[in-house]
Amino acid sequence: MKFTALALAAAATLSLAFINPQPAPMNPTATAAASGTVYDFTVKTIDGKDVKLSKYKGKKILIVNTASKCGYTPQYKELEELSKKYAGKVTVLGFPSNSFNQELASNEEVSSFCEKNYGVTFPLFSTVSVKGDDATPLFKFLADKDKNGTVSEAPSWNFCKYLVNEKGQVVKFYPSKVKPLSEELVADITK
Repeated sequence: MKFTALALAAAATLSLAFINPQPAPMNPTATAAASGTVYDFTVKTIDGKDVKLSKYKGKKILIVNTASKCGYTPQYKELEELSKKYAGKVTVLGFPSNSFNQELASNEEVSSFCEKNYGVTFPLFSTVSVKGDDATPLFKFLADKDKNGTVSEAPSWNFCKYLVNEKGQVVKFYPSKVKPLSEELVADITK
């Protein structure tokens, strides 16, 4: 049997494909696995002490960007009630922010305001930026689905909420209008 040059070239290409197979194309709809948890972060308390969020392992966490001069500021009262009523299930963490120009000038003022006006006893942290390029690393993580695996929303206003499960994984985002004691939020905490 006589082979032509074209037939030989095709046979050589076919045999190389079996020796060095090309990788299958990636599935464009596949999502990247989350690369971390909130436990990877260390934050500063409102009085300037470092706290590793891994301290809160084993309970759900509700992370809230707060502000003292906002129409949603009365949610502090419900956040405190939620914190006390469901203390065995969730820890509320408040992160004051001036990202929307509605926070007091200093951490001391924020702490005093929250204690005096709303009796806040849940942990409050140093004032941080929660959106844009200058957002703190924690809030960049919370708003990046490629990093957290679930949520892609950055705070659009004060009192946005992120629910984190007992393993430190972000599971849900709630906009400002969702009240802390809403049926939806309480159901997600208690399930």
